[in-house]
Amino acid sequence: MRPRRLAVGIPALLVVLLALTGPWLLSLSCGSSTTPIGGPFKAAGDGVLLGTDVLGRDVLARVLAGGNTLVLQAVAATILGSLIGLTIGTWAGITHRTRTAAVVLRVVDTIAALPALPLLLLLAAGLPGNDAVVAIAIAIVSAPFSVRVVRERVRALAATDYAREALARGDRRWSRIRYDIRPGLIPVALAEAGIRFVAATQIAATAAFLGLGAAAPAASWGRMVRENSVGLAANPWSVLAPALLLVVLAIGVTALLDRTAELQPGSLTRIEDLA
Repeated sequence: MRPRRLAVGIPALLVVLLALTGPWLLSLSCGSSTTPIGGPFKAAGDGVLLGTDVLGRDVLARVLAGGNTLVLQAVAATILGSLIGLTIGTWAGITHRTRTAAVVLRVVDTIAALPALPLLLLLAAGLPGNDAVVAIAIAIVSAPFSVRVVRERVRALAATDYAREALARGDRRWSRIRYDIRPGLIPVALAEAGIRFVAATQIAATAAFLGLGAAAPAASWGRMVRENSVGLAANPWSVLAPALLLVVLAIGVTALLDRTAELQPGSLTRIEDLA
């Protein structure tokens, strides 16, 4: 891969690094994301780089502290959703128990048909204030898409001549998955996981916007947009800073996926054709 081709992903990488190291950087500066330092919606400048928020807290400090949980939730949800998708999708695509697979897929389709936000609210409301529950809920609402994509790709690979020859030779299922299915499945699985990571960050931000997960005064980019929207005219950075970081993250990861697909012609089936 040419480095300049992958340079489109640098902004997204920087956002992720900022989110993961933000609390550590904040601790080095001895700052606080929860203590007011001035009046509400103080404009940027005068020693406050991004101004203050609705309660007079340092916006920069809250930006540094507010992305860690969101990104970790998205990463955890993406990993869990990928495990679910790969496990169920691969089994459903290669199994001879078609009736059982059809029942499992109907359950998956039922979950996919449910509106994501109400389902997220229902799942997260059971244990309010728990960030791990939000991550699990995001994985559940996003996993059906992964199951369908993986299943269709596995079915296509299992129908190839070399896969049929392996079946005719009597190769074991695990051997067929390892040598005949896995090489062609990995590019699609990685691309699908990247798309779901973008979706997971947006859902995690929406969850924080709705008040799910750790309660205030804990900082969160999604909650910052809701809290400070009333003061957008006075200090736009209190809303724009977290919103722009989420936009850069989404665009950067999507652009990186596009570049990766261009570098692997013929090996990456278009996901929209598989869904």
